Amino acid sequence: MQKRCERNRKRSKRRSIFCPYHNCYLHSVSQKYPLYTQSPETLINNGLSRLSALLLVAEQGAVPLPDEWIEAFWCDECQETRWYHVKKIESTYQISPAPLHLWQQASGVLDPNGNPSVSEFTRKQARVAIKVKDFKFMN
Repeated sequence: MQKRCERNRKRSKRRSIFCPYHNCYLHSVSQKYPLYTQSPETLINNGLSRLSALLLVAEQGAVPLPDEWIEAFWCDECQETRWYHVKKIESTYQISPAPLHLWQQASGVLDPNGNPSVSEFTRKQARVAIKVKDFKFMN
């Protein structure tokens, strides 16, 4: 029979991401930078059908890649911070050093959710102003 403390543990566990050079645990020191793509070939390689990939790219322009991002990690053995391309495959993480072209996918592509520096209030007010401008008052 399990101990009570083992049965009721519902806290999340640390992500098991290890240094590819020293095999020690890596500590995250930045936010996750999501990756986007504008090519249907990338979506096809990720398991989407050809037609679905073409439709998504045509409709959205920049499509976010699920479970892929760029993040900076600190290694205790190296004593330095390095940027890695992280892929989550089921419950495991596959990391590799982040090449330059991935930075272009992360920050060189327009965010499909709009400009992140614009607040939601400003976005809503811009939509309201467009509707009010089209409405004409009757006297």
